[in-house]
Amino acid sequence: MSGNSVRIFIDGISISTYGESFSLNSIPPALIERIEVYKGVIPAHLADDALGGAINVILKKGGMNNLSASVSYGSFNTFQTNFNASFREEKTGFTVKASGFHNYSDNDYEVWGKFVRNILPNGRYDYVRAKRFDDAYRSTGGQIQVGFTNVRWADQFMIGYNGSDDYKEIQHGTYMSIPYKGRFTESQAHVFSLNYIKKDFMTKGLEFNINGMYSQRAQLVVDTVKWNYNWYGQISIGLNGDPILRPSGAQQAAPTINHINRNVSTFRAGFNYDLNRNHRIVLNHIYYAIDRNEQDMMRSEVERTFIGTRNLVKNITSIAYELRAFDSKFKNNIFTKFYQQGIDRMDPVLTFVENQPITTENKTNSSKTATGYGIAMSYAIAPKYTILVSAEKAVRLPSENEVFGSPGENIVENFGIRPEVSYNLNVGLNGANFQVGKHKYSFTVSGFIRDTRDKITQRINPRLNDAVQTNPYENLGKTKAIGFESDFRYTYNNNLMVGLNMSKFNSVFNIRYDPNGREYDYYNKQLPNEPYWTANTNIQYSFKNILQKNTVLNLYYSFRFVERFYTTWLDIEDFRTPRQYIQDIGVSYAFPNNKFVITADAKNILDAQVYDNFAVQKPGRAFYLKLNYMLSKF
Repeated sequence: MSGNSVRIFIDGISISTYGESFSLNSIPPALIERIEVYKGVIPAHLADDALGGAINVILKKGGMNNLSASVSYGSFNTFQTNFNASFREEKTGFTVKASGFHNYSDNDYEVWGKFVRNILPNGRYDYVRAKRFDDAYRSTGGQIQVGFTNVRWADQFMIGYNGSDDYKEIQHGTYMSIPYKGRFTESQAHVFSLNYIKKDFMTKGLEFNINGMYSQRAQLVVDTVKWNYNWYGQISIGLNGDPILRPSGAQQAAPTINHINRNVSTFRAGFNYDLNRNHRIVLNHIYYAIDRNEQDMMRSEVERTFIGTRNLVKNITSIAYELRAFDSKFKNNIFTKFYQQGIDRMDPVLTFVENQPITTENKTNSSKTATGYGIAMSYAIAPKYTILVSAEKAVRLPSENEVFGSPGENIVENFGIRPEVSYNLNVGLNGANFQVGKHKYSFTVSGFIRDTRDKITQRINPRLNDAVQTNPYENLGKTKAIGFESDFRYTYNNNLMVGLNMSKFNSVFNIRYDPNGREYDYYNKQLPNEPYWTANTNIQYSFKNILQKNTVLNLYYSFRFVERFYTTWLDIEDFRTPRQYIQDIGVSYAFPNNKFVITADAKNILDAQVYDNFAVQKPGRAFYLKLNYMLSKF
């Protein structure tokens, strides 16, 4: 699974809390202590409705006084810079952490192939190779945390502020059919946080953690340009020689200057209690609430007076029991989760009586509850071999954008969307720590089944009218996915490192007959817009003490393969991506003590066509240079 089924967390808090202008790309690597990846079943302490797995980025908690900064520049006028600083006073435990980032790119890379075409005045297609011309992106932000770490009354107590801002030009809709010009979004976020963690809280073996966040997020979506454009950035011309207007008055739908404001509250609290070294009980609860309203300044003055509201509240409680037995050879985790979601929508209805505006409120609300449960087990059948088995009934509640839509992403509202439920089974074998002389290797092989009801997916557009690029999220009914994944790691003398990975699955629509008893045309067909066969190879070699002592020169090569896939239910070659073969190379040189590192990368060196799930082309050949400096223990 991918997309919204896999949740991204920062220290256990969903990254969506921070808003559009803060993402994984915004986190300086120097801030990160480790990254936890959970495939399938996720631990109870994350207490979220992640259906297909989770990525949890664990940030450094302090304890070292250091300062690091990096700057990178490369193709398409791409500029990135960040800094990170932490200070801790050893005697009192007083801790300060600060970081900042700035990113910019013109994103004016070339696109070509069967998805990039100009429509000639006679209606024929002219397939072209052109640069994206209205796709710039900028993000800026920073955060500061002040508090105490590793003191008697708290392992961590931090109060923080995170602010970010971004600007994004929108080049096209869901697909690359028709380019846009003049459509863009701006976003700002102000996030206030409180974190408290204490082991042996009130009694030995009890860990208590609490995290509260409140964010104010504002987004502006602007689309007022009325002309139709081709991929050369020129206004399209009709048979009569006149410029062609967009059918609805703007690049996508009616002209808009839409202000979207959100107040988001997130609260998480948890207890981990170790009864003894082999038994643990976990209790966690997360509360998430969003208050959203929109005001379109392109509407009439009277209409702008009345603002509709959207509210969503989510509560998830998880309880788990963890067991270790047989000298920790056997590990078992049994859990259950309780889900509740409430949604409220209010739309003002404007009528005129004797030329006087009168408004009434059209209110709609819904409440959904669900229960999930599961078990995860592992057993070390030999010192180097471990069997892993997990099974669960997983639930994913629809997100804010899936319910209320997202104008900046061309997603329209679907108030009636239902939670997604999946019955999952995972079986794997892990072999690790094999060593013969200077050779070391490990491997993992796993298989999985996903039997899903009401799968939430963006509506699969039949592409019959490419002028319509807005789609809601909807429930797809029943789907089933069966697949496997394998991973192999090899090192030689701690210098050569090789990684191989392959994933392949068959994910199909699993309802045979419609309500009238007719068989669906796409019964048992592979779901569109989902790459179902991928492979990756990474090779790195390190040279020690090059030019001077205590230095490291790293060379790397990576290869990625993505099998071709359809972007609609129709088996038409025009709607299928080509096979993707992507190759990168790079070199980095670390000066003594890693204080200064210089890195050069060449991405997609053969300039292959690379696509996302909706056949939107990604950058071709690109070059980047990065400088990183760290000052430790000042």
